[in-house]
Amino acid sequence: MKLFVWDLHGTLEQGNDKAVIDISNEVLSAFGYEQRFGYEDGRRLYGHKWYEYFALLLPDAPHDRHLELQDACFRLSEERPELQYHWMRPTPHVAGVLAAVAARHEQIVISNTRPGTLDMFLKLLELTDYFTPGRAFAVDQHVRDVRTTKKDVLAGYLAGRPTFEEIVIIGDSVSDMRLAEVAGGTSYLFAHPDFAFRNCTADFRIRDLREVLQRV
Repeated sequence: MKLFVWDLHGTLEQGNDKAVIDISNEVLSAFGYEQRFGYEDGRRLYGHKWYEYFALLLPDAPHDRHLELQDACFRLSEERPELQYHWMRPTPHVAGVLAAVAARHEQIVISNTRPGTLDMFLKLLELTDYFTPGRAFAVDQHVRDVRTTKKDVLAGYLAGRPTFEEIVIIGDSVSDMRLAEVAGGTSYLFAHPDFAFRNCTADFRIRDLREVLQRV
């Protein structure tokens, strides 16, 4: 049996880059700022921590204000999920690929988001059947002084389990590709057709999730 390790944002879903911009702009308005992000900023900055968006837009504001704006964004996204529902959709072919993997192998998702929002996203995308409790992990790296990483989560998951024939890693970021440092494996760097690939090392670069099926 193999283990497939999935990233969520930018990999299993599409559209959240626009939702992030809508939420950020509402928060900027609520805090009295005139500056606004455009959707092109969302595409360019996608994968950064939320406070980093504000650090780039408001370089003269103190770091604590950037964190305060980030916290407000998370609260707003949980209070008004329709802001994300408006944009977020499953990546093409997700259901078929996950079903094919589930028929023969084990799979988990590790996301840099909060536990509550991860559950909300999986329900929205109708992925809860594939990532049941114990197979969906939120690595909340947006809080201050966070120490846990995706690599820590994967190492913890593998501890005490029989050795997998292969570990297959699919994601869109440097931190995803670095999961191969935990126990080896085959890495697939994914990017949607209108996004640039991140600058990192990977075994394969793909724009169609069906290419992962060669490992099934």
